[in-house]
Amino acid sequence: MSAHPDSHESQDPVEAIVKHIPVVIPVAGAVLIFLLAFIAVFMA
Repeated sequence: MSAHPDSHESQDPVEAIVKHIPVVIPVAGAVLIFLLAFIAVFMA
């Protein structure tokens, strides 16, 4: 018999990623806009 109770929860990797989406998408968008603006200024 085991001394500790079986309270082993399986951690869903999708749920771990989904809670970071509201931060990741705007940051990625800001980086993309900055890179496109830098390329436009550099090419002009």
